[in-house]
Amino acid sequence: LLLLLLLQISSSCIWLGCSEVVTSFESSCPQFFFRETPPNEALEPENPAWICQRYKNQYYFATLYDRSRRIPVYSAYLYQPGPGTRPKTWLVEPQLMGLDYPKTMEKEWTLLNYFNVTLEQLSKSQAVLQDYKNLTGLNRGHLNPSSHHPDSSSRTATFSLTNIVPQDEKLNGGAWNNYEQQTMIRRTEGCNTTYVVVGTVPGNNYIAKGRVNKPGYIWSSACCEVDNNHRKAWAVIAENDKNEVQLLTLGELEEVLTQLYGRDQVSLFDSGCPRE
Repeated sequence: LLLLLLLQISSSCIWLGCSEVVTSFESSCPQFFFRETPPNEALEPENPAWICQRYKNQYYFATLYDRSRRIPVYSAYLYQPGPGTRPKTWLVEPQLMGLDYPKTMEKEWTLLNYFNVTLEQLSKSQAVLQDYKNLTGLNRGHLNPSSHHPDSSSRTATFSLTNIVPQDEKLNGGAWNNYEQQTMIRRTEGCNTTYVVVGTVPGNNYIAKGRVNKPGYIWSSACCEVDNNHRKAWAVIAENDKNEVQLLTLGELEEVLTQLYGRDQVSLFDSGCPRE
């Protein structure tokens, strides 16, 4: 029976999605960061989790997760947009409960029914579907959007509750969507590889009876390699209760985040990315 269960776990890892809570991005999934350099520690929350988001046995992006506020601090990925449908299934991260749980992004339903997990156990470690029910004026806002990925598996991987925040619905469907869809297409012209880090600044308000933080700001930054000798970078920030996106240089965003976080100087990319 134990062998069967182990086989079931390993096959669900292959068929569903795997993502791992790791000790560092540099040693586990560095490929999502320009020159394999993640943002510095100035953004780290008190209770962090580093997640290499893996689906169908392949890594698709990386997320620094704030366990206490139950939102991602940032998600990092390669910009590779392609046509395709938007997934409908939401997944959660079992390893946030403990490393002895499967390395799989799973549906809540699967965990509750097959892995002897209670909803209370799961909801202690992360946001669950119930937290995002009956939202007023807010959407489940992706940090790493499914539309920035080329195929069904990579898009499905973005539908993890560890990759979303309560986002103002007008912003999510308006100016932020405009940035994700139109500005990014224009800005990435001539780019061979574009590295993106998109994140949040925690706010003072919560949803779900104080369980899930509503970020005060949402921001995004990109570093694009045109060729071996040329790179360009840009960034945006938006207040999470206004339908307005402010376009900045990478250096300007790092300065703004340094002030908003009030800790050390923020660095989002290796120094090879232009700050001007």
